Amino acid sequence: MDKPKGNIAALDEQLCEKTVDRQVAFEGKVFSVEVKKVELFDGSLARREVVLHHGGATIVALDDEKNVYLVRQFRSPYEKVLLEIPAGKLEKDEDPMSCAIRELKEETGMQAEKVESLGQMYATPGYCSEIIHLFLATGLSFGEGNPDDGEFLQLVKMPLSEAIEKIESNEISDAKTMVALLKTARRVGV
Repeated sequence: MDKPKGNIAALDEQLCEKTVDRQVAFEGKVFSVEVKKVELFDGSLARREVVLHHGGATIVALDDEKNVYLVRQFRSPYEKVLLEIPAGKLEKDEDPMSCAIRELKEETGMQAEKVESLGQMYATPGYCSEIIHLFLATGLSFGEGNPDDGEFLQLVKMPLSEAIEKIESNEISDAKTMVALLKTARRVGV
């Protein structure tokens, strides 16, 4: 496929869709689903089903020896235990960094002297509005975790280099964890 030529804004206009109708099909505790009728650039109509989600925040806990701290947690959609970095969903209008710091403390008992942004990612842009904010925590101090009710976790410490190998071997397959660990590795030269 060739690289687009010309004014990007004008080219984007040809890809944009105009919403002509929307209805809420489902309203739940974590997300809702909206069914939209959209008009395409050529005038034709299409249907879009969109999961509306407040977003989330996730955080890489990196110690001075370049170890990372992950959590093992059962994930119902896959019926298996996944290895992930601490994360949680944003409450409406919640600051993403505050959410990440809270989740780090709840899930691991850790606090950080320094927390910095690693950017954000669109988890599944084909049908979901969720944006996940990525953070890196350093200068760690350790305490007792306090997971949410019904949240059962096992804390795992491993070298960042080993975590990157586990991404390559698909032992770590959670997208937010993969992206945040790879960004961290690049930032710290691993």
